[in-house]
Amino acid sequence: MAVSEEIKEKLDLLAKSFQKVLYEEDETFLKNMEKNNLAGDDIAKYRFWEWTQGVGLFGFWKLFMETGNKEYLDILIKYYDRQMGIGFPAKNVNTVTPLLAMCHVAEYAGRDDYMAVCDEWAKWIYESFPRTKEGGFQHITSDTLNDSELWDDTLYMTVLFLAKYGTITKNKKYVEEAVYQFLLHIKYLTDRKTGLWYHGWSFNERGNFAKALWGRGNCWVTMAIPEFLSMVEIDSATKRFLAAELLSQAEALKKYQSESGMWHTLVDDPDSYEEASATCGFAYGLLKGVHMGLLPEEYRAIAEKALVPILKCINRDGVVEQVSYGTPMGRIDKNFYKEIPLKPMPYGQALAILFLLEAGK
Repeated sequence: MAVSEEIKEKLDLLAKSFQKVLYEEDETFLKNMEKNNLAGDDIAKYRFWEWTQGVGLFGFWKLFMETGNKEYLDILIKYYDRQMGIGFPAKNVNTVTPLLAMCHVAEYAGRDDYMAVCDEWAKWIYESFPRTKEGGFQHITSDTLNDSELWDDTLYMTVLFLAKYGTITKNKKYVEEAVYQFLLHIKYLTDRKTGLWYHGWSFNERGNFAKALWGRGNCWVTMAIPEFLSMVEIDSATKRFLAAELLSQAEALKKYQSESGMWHTLVDDPDSYEEASATCGFAYGLLKGVHMGLLPEEYRAIAEKALVPILKCINRDGVVEQVSYGTPMGRIDKNFYKEIPLKPMPYGQALAILFLLEAGK
């Protein structure tokens, strides 16, 4: 079978399996929320409304836009209508994530009720989001305050939504706030030695915790920069700065890519396991960067080297294997990341969809 035909076949399998994975119970998460739910909300509101679903929904939105298959749009609308009936959980970094696809759907389908939800949450982000020193978005989650901490995944989980909604509504202050968050996170999370990103920064401890160069955390950045630049109109100097940051990271990814074409869950540690979600995110971001003219053409081959192993990770049911489970901050020991279990997750499906869509262009 030709690679292009296999890509189409796997995309079809991913789309079918996504609907099932989207509504699978995450028992570990729900059990934790029973004890550690910061807001004391009804857990049912969080059951399918977290970052794990949010990333998946955005991938599915991209699939709809690429194929024009109305069935995919109907699935998204059914999902959002369902949550409108249940109600929304407390606002934090991770519960913002499903709004990225929601604001796209709202704009496309003319859904004022969706837009009202997005408007409420965007105002909260801009006016009331817990802040670190220097005005960073503190990485507050459903179960942890993470006082005075910046995490690399905040850019993808929260800032992209604010940027997109600001663009839809022509709200310049939202876009400018998103730009500032990118610049501040770059300041504190970039490892200047390698060009990769640390998982987090603590203003209280004045350090980067275990100094882990975690795979999926890095891939959120590889994806977020070109995604952000495709959403917003910003000044040429800032665009140039962000493109240079992406190139710096891309150079490191070229260096640390394994012989198989995948990347490790600790990017610079070949003794850590190879991980599919990070690999898909890296390959997608690199390809998108090339297609947008942000990265040199040589990075196309680097991204495409990941294609064969990722296709092998998609089983006959369309489920992406070799995906690491949700990962909190490794605060002391890098080995913490090596011990995260492997488990099929909606974001694994989404990142594979994004990669295969970009690889098919």
